[in-house]
Amino acid sequence: MPEKTKAILLMAATALIWSSGGLAIKLVQWNPMAITGVRSALAAATLAVLFRGRLTFRFSRVQWGAALGYAGLLVTNVAATKLTTSANAILLAYTAPVYVALLAPWMLGERTRRSDWVFIAVTVGGMALFFLDRLSTTGLWGNIIAVGTGISYAIFTLCMRSQKDASPVESVILGHVLTALAGLPFMFSALPSAEGWLGLLYLGILQQGVSLALYVWAIKRLGALEAILIMMLEPIFNPVLVAVGYGELPGAWAVAGGVTVIGAVTLRGVLGALRRPSALSPGR
Repeated sequence: MPEKTKAILLMAATALIWSSGGLAIKLVQWNPMAITGVRSALAAATLAVLFRGRLTFRFSRVQWGAALGYAGLLVTNVAATKLTTSANAILLAYTAPVYVALLAPWMLGERTRRSDWVFIAVTVGGMALFFLDRLSTTGLWGNIIAVGTGISYAIFTLCMRSQKDASPVESVILGHVLTALAGLPFMFSALPSAEGWLGLLYLGILQQGVSLALYVWAIKRLGALEAILIMMLEPIFNPVLVAVGYGELPGAWAVAGGVTVIGAVTLRGVLGALRRPSALSPGR
């Protein structure tokens, strides 16, 4: 098989593995902080084994910033998935480019173009549609936390951009370690079932650990535009898998908001990829 074809298939597999996280999190009956803590402990161990001998921890300010952003992404994504629909959690997380566009001039000195402001306006409009559904108090808080996932994702991206010759692996491992420590106090109130432990093993080892190794290999052999389009499989299939495996359906307004957000993010990503190479993206 040609290497380019293999890279496309592995990138698609990565997107599908990441998209399965919503369903797996829904099926594990445990405290959200305990889930994300155990998942991250397993993921950190898996990545340390897979990348042994190739890791360089500089412990610089931006590496810690990326790690904290990634830890925030992991914690808020699991909490939001438990409190609101999986569709809302993943699609609101994909508003991260809005915050990147807003913060890049201040953090990186990158100019925000006029077209970026149009993108921001459209995406914010899409975000507002999520809150027009009839939400319970829990669902409303889940949506608010999911907005925090997008902000955390943006912080991770900006800190990664500011690192010279940046590799996501070291910052991702540090982020997983911080998340595991944050989840530690919540792991002892109760224990999940045997099926829950199987779900946690899947989330930590495969959905977070092995998938990133596949991503790192594939991204080096694909163009930016190809990678962006393939990774759009994640927010599309995440709610589909949850609907089939868990019976959870997003509301009509949330679907409209999701289409708006994903359409805007995809268009901006395509236009940006035509201008410059893309940055590496983490998985959830």
